[in-house]
Amino acid sequence: MTRTDPADVPFPDAKLHFGVFFQGVNHWTIWSDPNSGSQIDPESYRRVAQAAERGLFDAFFLGEGLRLREVDGRVHDLDVAGRPDAITQLAALAAQTRKIGLVSTSNTTFNEPADLARRLSSLDVLSEGRAGWNVVTTDNAWTGANFRRGGYLDHADRYRRAEQFLTVARAMWDSWADGAVATSTEAASWAAPGAVSRVREHGSQFDVDLAPTLPRSIQAHPVIFQAGDSAEGRDFAARNADVIFSAHGSEFDDALAFATDIRNRLRAAGRPTDDLRILPGTEIIIGATEEEAQEKKRWIRLAQVTPATALNVAGLIWNRDLSDRDADGPLPAEDPVIEENSGAFGARRVADPRTVVAEWREKAEANGWSLRETVIALGPQRGHVGTPAGLAEKFLHFARHGALDGFNITPYLIPDGLDDIVELLVPELQERGGYPTEYRGTTLREHLGLRDPLTRRGTATSTRRAG
Repeated sequence: MTRTDPADVPFPDAKLHFGVFFQGVNHWTIWSDPNSGSQIDPESYRRVAQAAERGLFDAFFLGEGLRLREVDGRVHDLDVAGRPDAITQLAALAAQTRKIGLVSTSNTTFNEPADLARRLSSLDVLSEGRAGWNVVTTDNAWTGANFRRGGYLDHADRYRRAEQFLTVARAMWDSWADGAVATSTEAASWAAPGAVSRVREHGSQFDVDLAPTLPRSIQAHPVIFQAGDSAEGRDFAARNADVIFSAHGSEFDDALAFATDIRNRLRAAGRPTDDLRILPGTEIIIGATEEEAQEKKRWIRLAQVTPATALNVAGLIWNRDLSDRDADGPLPAEDPVIEENSGAFGARRVADPRTVVAEWREKAEANGWSLRETVIALGPQRGHVGTPAGLAEKFLHFARHGALDGFNITPYLIPDGLDDIVELLVPELQERGGYPTEYRGTTLREHLGLRDPLTRRGTATSTRRAG
């Protein structure tokens, strides 16, 4: 990549932030490789988290699985499946790591704030200020069937619930006054009288009246992450989040457009435009040369998209069971079956299958691709491929021109998929002054250079500033 005149770079001192996403249910993590470890073995979690910490990653993320993935009512056995409760697993990792942040993806649709906020606060206190919460919503009846309430929420309603949920959680985290707990055994009482306030929140979703049981951690609140890409999701993040995930991190123009949109929404919400870290999800494949990197990508894609997986992916587009077809043969000659997506199953149908099928047929014919080759070439595209030096230049171009603040990385192999990044890419970034050489503090909020929580700004103890 051609070096840019420093005068043309809007953020010349920007440093990248990395997180690692232990993904759980998916086919992108290659479970069939001989070097793959168990997805539910505590040792796998420990090794990934400690590798990330060696690489000065800001955070380790875990997803939440509230129901086994299904397709057409049958348990889907092609993906990695099964995840321990995120907060329980992160609490174990808190004792096995020292600095890295620990982020739970926890759902606001099927959890309750009095319980979840306390559990997140417990993780934050026990980890000494390293907890984060990826606030996600779920709208499908497929997940809701596992809960007493059942059913699902409409798209707009799930964000209303999430906002009320977060309001209750923050009220709980703010309920203990500064200095509430005595610091001396000579004090008159264990806590100052009146130091703990009751939380009373009455809205359309929740009716809460309680006295929270935990003081704030040293970072005050768990860091709030959000990943919605709809207009409602982006607005929710602009009003509430500290970090936003996105699918806009592969192409520079697309990433910059997303970042510009988020900054405009931050401005409209009355927040500084640097108040939210933007961390797209990505996969990173590294080779000693460009040719080696591309060859490595090829075998990774073949391992990720097996013949059975390719038939399943195509089946979701054609809305047909294609399991008896030849994945190395041509695309189906039949037209796709068109029916409304009810949200009842774990795998979603595509919105416009006729257009997708027409494009796939055109490109498959032009390139002589089989069904499997078409799925690999035209299915979801992810990640970056290259040499350590080339990727370092590319990523710093993104960050220093304001397109993103870093990446949330999904390893294609567990538990060793971060090794190339930690051992090869991180030193290249550090050499260019674009990655920290030590943790900037002890809390997740400090690692990310965030201001104090939104409800804590302007208080006597509000000292942190973005940077």
